[in-house]
Amino acid sequence: MKYMLLLFGAADAGPAPGTPEFQEMLREYGQATDAMQKAGVLLDSNPLQPAATATTVRVRNGDRQLTDGPYAEIKEMLGGYYLIECENLDVAVKWAAEIPAVKYGSVEVRPIMQMGGGPA
Repeated sequence: MKYMLLLFGAADAGPAPGTPEFQEMLREYGQATDAMQKAGVLLDSNPLQPAATATTVRVRNGDRQLTDGPYAEIKEMLGGYYLIECENLDVAVKWAAEIPAVKYGSVEVRPIMQMGGGPA
């Protein structure tokens, strides 16, 4: 089963860039990513640009509407993701707990919905 691990946190959560604590956090992300790769569960992973760089798209009455920034004012923003494939939710939760985002925000574990009989 494939799972999306969505990393959420406040913009100011966690250590400040350039600090030794920030470098330690980056090392921890590297360790978590390497462990997932070695276990053969990691399919993809990337951080996202800040929410302020987002563009929200809506279509209303056939007209495309674009809004700069995220859809709504939120306290926690989506900061990145891991896409993994593993046996079950228990294993996915185990991997989610290894991601440093759990210390400063949260990691949402969501199964990927299989559509049309193809591989999920």
